[in-house]
Amino acid sequence: MALIDIVKGAIPVLFFSGWAGADGWPWIPVALGGAAVLGHMFSPYVSFKGGKGVATAAGMFLALAPLAVLIAIPVWGICLWLTGYVSLSSIIAVLSVPVTVALLQPDSPYLIWASVALVALIIIAHRRNIGRLLAGTENRFRTRRSASG
Repeated sequence: MALIDIVKGAIPVLFFSGWAGADGWPWIPVALGGAAVLGHMFSPYVSFKGGKGVATAAGMFLALAPLAVLIAIPVWGICLWLTGYVSLSSIIAVLSVPVTVALLQPDSPYLIWASVALVALIIIAHRRNIGRLLAGTENRFRTRRSASG
């Protein structure tokens, strides 16, 4: 399912960003990817309640800033291995994207601001997970064997 969400974020950017033109509007690919993420998170087909947007945003940024995603993936994996929390790992990985984009593509202000906005949206989408993390009731994804078995 995550692969479908990734493709959902990448396709609008890859196939329709030609509308920006060589000399034209650099914000169009960012807007198309952002629309895909918003459409995933607030889908009219499910009463405007969709997914958390992480995989769709990953697809968008895979098309726009692939190195930022390639850095965020191991950040996610290491965090998951250390903590066992998928939600925390997703939040930390997403937080790494604006930093990486700003360092690697400082001449892309639309992309930098879109990454910051999407981080805010994704964190808001994870607010219940954050509450459970703070309360110590969030479910863990088992990444290591227990000592007893």
